[in-house]
Amino acid sequence: MTLAAATPPDNSQAKRNVAVLVAAQAVLGSQMPMIFIVGGLAGQSLASNPCLATLPISLIVLGSMLAATPISAIMQRWGRRAGFLVGATAGACGGVVGAYGLFLGSFPVFLLGSLLTGIYMSAHGFYRFAAADTASDEFRPKAISYVMAGGLAAAIIGPQIVKLTSTAYVIPFLGTYLAVIAVNIFGSALFFFLDIPTPAAPKEDAPNGRTRLQMLKTPRIAVAIICAMVSYALMNLVMTSTPLAVVGCGFTANDAADVVTSHVLAMYVPSFFTGQLITRFGVEKIVALGLAILAGAGVVALQGIELGNFFVALILLGVGWNFGFIGATTMLAESHDVSERGRMQGLNDLLVFGGVTLASLASGGLMNCSGGSPVEGWTAVNLAMIPLLTLAGGALLWLVLKPSEPETV
Repeated sequence: MTLAAATPPDNSQAKRNVAVLVAAQAVLGSQMPMIFIVGGLAGQSLASNPCLATLPISLIVLGSMLAATPISAIMQRWGRRAGFLVGATAGACGGVVGAYGLFLGSFPVFLLGSLLTGIYMSAHGFYRFAAADTASDEFRPKAISYVMAGGLAAAIIGPQIVKLTSTAYVIPFLGTYLAVIAVNIFGSALFFFLDIPTPAAPKEDAPNGRTRLQMLKTPRIAVAIICAMVSYALMNLVMTSTPLAVVGCGFTANDAADVVTSHVLAMYVPSFFTGQLITRFGVEKIVALGLAILAGAGVVALQGIELGNFFVALILLGVGWNFGFIGATTMLAESHDVSERGRMQGLNDLLVFGGVTLASLASGGLMNCSGGSPVEGWTAVNLAMIPLLTLAGGALLWLVLKPSEPETV
């Protein structure tokens, strides 16, 4: 008796959605490197206390953390498109308020704009989950990876826009924030091509899935969240300080933009093959590799303050983030079902961006207030990576070595 060959899953809908999300990542995602390049420098020019220079970046991440659960709930009830449009609208509003704060020379108004921008950043974080919604099990890690790869274009577009706009007006960086408004307005049109079904309202007798606490007690979910938190927090900790460190060590703002460009490229270039690596070697090994590369970034940064050190350290930081964060995202996506999606993804991003908020707050303090010079501040920033890497590495090792047991999904 001849067995019929298994029919390969139809991923045509998923591939269309991935294409839309890649474009959104490229266009709308370009505002994130733009803001991360100029946010700290603008904050430094507006804040009365240099220790608060990176507070605008911290407010963006705080806004993202606070918006994670509401944005997830909006997507669960009205669909991904609605949530993404809310995010783009908030991004445009953040650009308007930020530009107005620069025009007034008001640090509090500028911070309010940063908080609104955080709502966009939160919605942006759900692109990777949206890529997995209509994908088969086999295509899922590749779909997530390809969408993250869209950031490659953002890494080129964003810093170039900064170079064109940062000194376009008498008020430094005003042109950059005006460009952010345009990016959100035009980029939001892409979401009308998205074809992801809105989750059906659960029936009264349908299972509700696990509670948030039950999911957090699931070892694989807990370790995925820890590794995502550490990968993202460390990336943010170091990247937020980088423009201040580069300029503080005697280089120019354009040099800082070039370093950040190389970093963001390194964040997304590996995405073309991260999914294949996860499929071939297993997600735990790729996350472990990411954590090791993050450690390598800290080692290089501590070797000196030549421009080459900044470039190499930030490139390693980007690659390490890519492997660690995409791996953790894949691990999480495999560990919950559709009925749990809204709760789990919102909780994950709340915790991840909570950690990133603390990291970005610490970044400015470590950089500007932990020593008498930019060199001492930069050293403090990179030494702060050690305890977080120890936490994530220990959690991952515990998961790998613990006796396997069935987990209910």
